[in-house]
Amino acid sequence: MTIKTENKKYLELWEEYKANAFKSSPVDKSETPSEKRKRITYLEAHPEKWFKYHFSNFYTSEPAPFHLAATKRILKNAEWYEVRSWSRELSKSGRTMMEVLFLVLTGRKKNVLMVSNTKDNAERLLLPYKLLLETSETIINDYGVQQKVGKWEADEFVTKKGASFRALGAGQSPRGTRNDAVRPDVILIDDIDTDEECRNKKRIKAKVKWINEALYATRSVSEPLLWIACGNLIAKFCCITEMAKVADKHEIINIRDKDGNSTWPQKNTEALIDRTLSKIPWSAQQKEYYNNPVSEGDTFKEITWGVCPPLKSCDHVIIYADPSTSNKDRGKSKQASHKGVVIVGAKGRKRYVYKVWLDQTNNANFVDWLYEAYEYIKEKGVDSARVHVENNSLQDPHYTQVLLPLVYQKADEYGYTVPITPDTRKKPDKFFRIEGTLEPLNRLGNLIFNIAQKKEPNMVRMVEQMLGVSEDATVMDGPDALEGGCWLLNKRTVRTETSYAMGAIANRKY
Repeated sequence: MTIKTENKKYLELWEEYKANAFKSSPVDKSETPSEKRKRITYLEAHPEKWFKYHFSNFYTSEPAPFHLAATKRILKNAEWYEVRSWSRELSKSGRTMMEVLFLVLTGRKKNVLMVSNTKDNAERLLLPYKLLLETSETIINDYGVQQKVGKWEADEFVTKKGASFRALGAGQSPRGTRNDAVRPDVILIDDIDTDEECRNKKRIKAKVKWINEALYATRSVSEPLLWIACGNLIAKFCCITEMAKVADKHEIINIRDKDGNSTWPQKNTEALIDRTLSKIPWSAQQKEYYNNPVSEGDTFKEITWGVCPPLKSCDHVIIYADPSTSNKDRGKSKQASHKGVVIVGAKGRKRYVYKVWLDQTNNANFVDWLYEAYEYIKEKGVDSARVHVENNSLQDPHYTQVLLPLVYQKADEYGYTVPITPDTRKKPDKFFRIEGTLEPLNRLGNLIFNIAQKKEPNMVRMVEQMLGVSEDATVMDGPDALEGGCWLLNKRTVRTETSYAMGAIANRKY
């Protein structure tokens, strides 16, 4: 076996994989040939059990429903084009490897290309395949020795039964990748996009052109091709987004589902997810775990922080709540919306953002926030403010059938029912509302965020969403709730000033 010994990182990784490979399930030496054939036939008829038997060191948690459905698609369709935008920690590369090795070892596929942003990275991604074929006792016991002398390099290797694997970096010529007369019948693309390249559309366009022309054209027209591209949406325009447009299946699976629950609870518990996400900024969470690349927006370049005056000294105070149940928004973002509650005070032209609750959570927690917000303003000496809850045509059944019963239920605990006024305003597009209401306030320095809350996680999420607001942004739930509160405050201020002006005119003596 030849290893690039000059590449220290590769060698260290090779040793690590090799050590793990020997931890796989031991074979039963007492098994008779008849028992062996029967077992192999049974396992091949039950791929999930086959995976668990041959990849015990990778198969550390029971699969989620989306894993099972994905494998069923791959094994059912010899000709298939799939893009997997599964979050980190959802085993998109591991599951793909198990599927491909199953197809190769059972003779259904023969020529595999592994493609990544560089050849070195492609070799790293191909390394587990190579080590398993080389060292796995169960694979060798069931399918024979795989390593072929003289054709077992890090970047290209061929098994004794003639299945070939080759690592390829983006932009390299894929020509000459035939295995005898067989053109590539499996093309795997993993980690193809880089942050640096995604900042330059010309580079992405050039890479996509190479994918569509040079890489895809290596296939045979008359033989089926399995194409699997694994990659998160790290930018709004990247290779993954372009491949997704033509895919038979583009599957987006985030670390949490639309209800805020772990999509793979057998492996990723809520506590572990909370711990992991707590150490990185909201924008990084969205990019790496929610397939939502948050770039710097073009509406709010900076935020004004300041000391908020005593809440009871404000001219008007509003609690505004957005349950974020709009199917329209959910379909666009392909992830759970953020529910939001904000406390905003108006004093003259200034709008002060005192406190924020903003997160992906359930309805019960959202109702708790309503009471917490109302308790907050009462503690600050304000007893006349109402809670305005967004309730447009897309949310009305949810408001009356879900939220109100929870509000009444919570009333037993607090001893009162929080005063709610539904906001039934027919709202235009979210971005244009936010831009129209909040941008002038922010630009003139009249939208002030409570500096005492600057490091509070909910306020941090609010500010990061504000800075990411743009016409094509997919997550603007916090700014949307803030817009609702400021719009009502503006309306009240205009009404008050108009009433005062009309009274002065009426009392004027001529």
